Amino acid sequence: MAKASGNGATSAGGPVAWDDPKSVAAEAYRILRTNLLFTNPDRPLKSVLVTSPTVGDGKSTVTANLAVSFAQAGRRVIVVNADLRRPSVHKLFRVPEGAGLTSVLVGQATLEEALRETDAPDVRLLTAGPTPPNPAELLESQRMRTVMRELEQHADIVLYDAPPVTVVADAGLLAPHVDGCILVVSLGVTQRDMARAAVEQLQRVGGRILGAVVNRIGPSSGYYYYYYYADEGHGANGRAKLWERVKSGLLGLRAR
Repeated sequence: MAKASGNGATSAGGPVAWDDPKSVAAEAYRILRTNLLFTNPDRPLKSVLVTSPTVGDGKSTVTANLAVSFAQAGRRVIVVNADLRRPSVHKLFRVPEGAGLTSVLVGQATLEEALRETDAPDVRLLTAGPTPPNPAELLESQRMRTVMRELEQHADIVLYDAPPVTVVADAGLLAPHVDGCILVVSLGVTQRDMARAAVEQLQRVGGRILGAVVNRIGPSSGYYYYYYYADEGHGANGRAKLWERVKSGLLGLRAR
């Protein structure tokens, strides 16, 4: 059994939820999964975008582990590597690059040809594919909307690993077209202003923020993930107040 590390991967490089399912970290992902399942019981989530304010916050690790956790609960999962500029989630699943999302978008492969099996049962992966010169244009295309709808026909839930929201426009282009967004922030890594800007940018484009995953805040183990609903309260005022509590209490930001 591989040993769990502090970043959501094991010493073998894979998702801790799969390689070390009895670890504290794996249990944290199961709690995150359960919270998401109860976000809207009458209309289960079909698609979730995972992003972060900046590089190094752990979004790809969260995506991979959340995918495994959903599969362990009996869901068929597809992970889409929508970070076309710096793809990495395929490494966590130990799947080589090849035909992927960009191949499907430009007509070089069908979706069925590009989807890959992973070692984790019921988790399939759509890798990024060859790096394009125009990532934003591809993600903004009508063809991408069509592929997103097709993906939902092949799985119970589709998880999109998107680029950092304050670095490039890509995450903002996808956010309005998924059922919800998760923002991954890392204490000691994520800058306060960047966290605030990420929240505001996702809200500006109409993305539904499901919550925040704050990592690296365990005082003794060095590894915990905390999840906070963004839909707590009533309407927009409830969501705004919750985000101020999250930002003030966890990120050291002053409400304004």
